[in-house]
Amino acid sequence: MDLNDDQLLRYSRHILLPDVGVAGQTYISDATVLIVGAGGLGCPVALYLGASGVGRLLLADGDTVDLTNLQRQIGHATSAIGKNKADSLAQSVRAINPEIEVQPITEMLDDSALREAVAMVDLVVDATDNFATRHAVNRACVQLGKPLVSGAAIGFSGQLAVFDSRRADSPCYHCLFPDQINEPEMRCADAGVFSPLVGVIGAMQAMEALKYLARVGEVRVGRLLLWDGLQGEARVMKVPRDPACPVCGPVARQAG
Repeated sequence: MDLNDDQLLRYSRHILLPDVGVAGQTYISDATVLIVGAGGLGCPVALYLGASGVGRLLLADGDTVDLTNLQRQIGHATSAIGKNKADSLAQSVRAINPEIEVQPITEMLDDSALREAVAMVDLVVDATDNFATRHAVNRACVQLGKPLVSGAAIGFSGQLAVFDSRRADSPCYHCLFPDQINEPEMRCADAGVFSPLVGVIGAMQAMEALKYLARVGEVRVGRLLLWDGLQGEARVMKVPRDPACPVCGPVARQAG
């Protein structure tokens, strides 16, 4: 697509960046992104991607807005309590940028519905809060060859990673966190979460997604960023692909 005059003005601060320019912004505006989860992480991701002009956003979440969400889930207003989160967040994104297409999916995607949604997009952002959904999203992205930006946040600690199984140097989420039956996990409802933490991690997810779409910079493939909010410190670990991985390894690819 060619950017019109209003778009050139709206996205002028991107276009002024030599690494982005008109070409990079055009790539962003031509893209379709699926965000799975419209909570603490999904809100800043969706708001930044929408404001940045991603042409089409699919927002998937089957949950409803609760009073306890409002401390950190900045895409939802008090008036949205009781509404579906995907619908509420879509309304907030449209208020920022009515030029883009925002499609709410008012259920948590799984099985064929998840594969269908992943197949429609250029990139997937995992903004969920449970291992089962993260592993399901990862499997769909590997099977369909879609890049995945993954984030997590609990307490004062967050993490960020990008996976792209089309690249020989990229692990998948299962390589990093093997799927285990009845795997114990901590959730915000039980352990608490510092409200700006999800904004920090969500903003970094949005940055990695936009870098990938605009084809600029170095995308964080094969590296895990660990953020300690109490100390204000980050550590980065290299994550190799597991050659025996049942999701992205050679055996799994042959079976697929």
